[in-house]
Amino acid sequence: MNKDYEALFTPWKIGNVEIKNRIVLAPMGGTCIFGWCEPNHFDKEAAYLLKTIADNNCGLIIPGIAPVKDIMGGAWLYQHKWKFNQLKKFMDEVHKTGAKLFVQMTAGFGRSMALSAMMTMMINNKVIGTIAKPIMDPEYLTTAPSALPNRWAEDITTKEMTKEQIEKIIYAFGETARLCKEAGVDGVEVHAVHEGYLLDQFTLPYTNFRTDEYGGSFENRYRFPVEIVKAIKASCGEDFPVSLRYSVVSKTKGFQSGAMPGEDFVEVGRTMEESEKAAKYLQDAGYDMLNCDNGTYDAWYWAHPPQYMPENCNLEDVAHIKKFVDIPVVCAGRMTPEVGAKAIAAGDIDAMAVGRQFLADPAWVTKLMEGKEEEIKPCICCHAACFDMAKHGKSACDQDLSDSMGMCRCAINPLSMQHKKYEIKKTLKKKKVAIIGGGIGGMEAAIVLKQRGHEPVIYEKSDKLGGIFIAAAAPEFKSHDKKLIEWEKLQVKKLGIEVHLGTEVKDLKDIKADEYIVATGAVAKSIPIPGIENAMEACDYLLEKKTVGDRVVIVGGGLTGCEIALDLFRKGKHPMIVEMQDDLMSVKNLCLANSSYLRDCFKTNNVPVYLNAQTKQIGADFVDIINEKGEPVKLSCDNVIVSVGYKSTPLAEKSSKVHLIGDCDKVGNLRTVIWGAWSVAEAI
Repeated sequence: MNKDYEALFTPWKIGNVEIKNRIVLAPMGGTCIFGWCEPNHFDKEAAYLLKTIADNNCGLIIPGIAPVKDIMGGAWLYQHKWKFNQLKKFMDEVHKTGAKLFVQMTAGFGRSMALSAMMTMMINNKVIGTIAKPIMDPEYLTTAPSALPNRWAEDITTKEMTKEQIEKIIYAFGETARLCKEAGVDGVEVHAVHEGYLLDQFTLPYTNFRTDEYGGSFENRYRFPVEIVKAIKASCGEDFPVSLRYSVVSKTKGFQSGAMPGEDFVEVGRTMEESEKAAKYLQDAGYDMLNCDNGTYDAWYWAHPPQYMPENCNLEDVAHIKKFVDIPVVCAGRMTPEVGAKAIAAGDIDAMAVGRQFLADPAWVTKLMEGKEEEIKPCICCHAACFDMAKHGKSACDQDLSDSMGMCRCAINPLSMQHKKYEIKKTLKKKKVAIIGGGIGGMEAAIVLKQRGHEPVIYEKSDKLGGIFIAAAAPEFKSHDKKLIEWEKLQVKKLGIEVHLGTEVKDLKDIKADEYIVATGAVAKSIPIPGIENAMEACDYLLEKKTVGDRVVIVGGGLTGCEIALDLFRKGKHPMIVEMQDDLMSVKNLCLANSSYLRDCFKTNNVPVYLNAQTKQIGADFVDIINEKGEPVKLSCDNVIVSVGYKSTPLAEKSSKVHLIGDCDKVGNLRTVIWGAWSVAEAI
């Protein structure tokens, strides 16, 4: 093991509970031991993932949230004690690994509840809402400290929580914690004075307008989480550890408006000055650990940082707050082992929490310990399967129901939270499989086939593996995308997979194989605009085939167009975006944490964005558009980049022996490419 990591592998204590190392599995919605959206139960898929992580040397396991009251059905978790009997058996297995486990319990979501179109209908239509209430009650699920706009459906106003409802939740925390303790759980975590969830909404000035004992003064705003920890201690004893998920600073400018890193702004949520006081106050109330990051759902990219955010983005604030408490402080937010170890060695934090990297590679800690860093499959912070809750335009939460029910799957590792659907089974009949295209999809298919015992052969027309993902990984902030390409190439090499570079296959008949996988990707769409020949295609810019000047118009928003604009902006240039739709990124299942960063970045830094705009003509140094008011506007520029999507280019049609994967079958994202590659490779 690299000596730089030694501080990560020293023991520490939370109360009287000793943890073997300083690596914590950050809780993620979906890895919930009692299930997620469905009525609570003991979730075997989550248990499998958590046990795998425990087997691979994680010190402290914190599963995703356990609502003290079911999202569906409305039962209280403590009412169904048989689930805790199963939990006890699971804890016995976890403890054999040397890991410890805390169960995270949540009071709820308040205005942060991700309302779908169906749920908003249930709230707006009282008849339908009344009929559906025994199954799901969105009005209760969105109940908040005060009447507030829902984060996802702004036209929905939350109801104010009653004191009776508050008291029932406090009681439920105490009872649920007691059952967890009896099941052998090492501690519990209260969710959360963090991220703008329900308890956090009570503490924050911009979301709490109450005039009773739960609003107004500092003590009143923090009363709810204080009474919860006191109830837990009363039920479980003072020695039973209670952690608090805690956001040090809200980083929030207002409803649906977050602050950029380094921005000078007026905080409407928890300031650092208040946080210094709050951290000590919560410690004195009984909390034994603060599990920290920053942000709210209005500044979601602090709590769920995409690649655009700096690594270790919350460390400075978390290290500052540690000075004001005596209990352990944990930091989350794109934490890297190198920086985390240094911060722990310096006494700035007590441990580092990591979430999504465990989904991409549950064995990453073991690989780190064994000096095999290059073997770690890197999380690319895409949220494309773990947390793909999208919002665009005036829509509510735009997420497929299957994703809502099955969060914490992983775009680049299909095994996470679905290990029975995707698994490596040895073949009974070895086949030679020709793979046309050496992009991510082609490499993943080859890796799975080889592990199953087949003989895959990759044919790639260019001089390198990676395909279109090389262009996608080009911006400076896509360092983990670049690492993923290198990981794929390493696996291909280690497995001894035959690769033919610089080999273009024009007809499958030219290659002898038992079966064929076509992974030839897609080509950029062309649009019939006068002067289109004056523009360059997105990949020409990303691959540096063409250079640009200072002022660049990007025709087409979407994720690619917006990432190009961000890349240009960070290079000191002046991008302008022209988008024909009413939102920059009207992309289904594109996580709001990712998209809201880009929207907020452009707004904060005055990057011109023209929505509902038509591009009429492209000249050598201008673009003529019609803006959303119907007015003609001439945009002077040095260059124009067109990014209006892609169309599939399959080399051959599907048949019993010819399989299409990735964008050549249907244009999608990295998740559809990799999951599709696994499905095909498993079926051969």
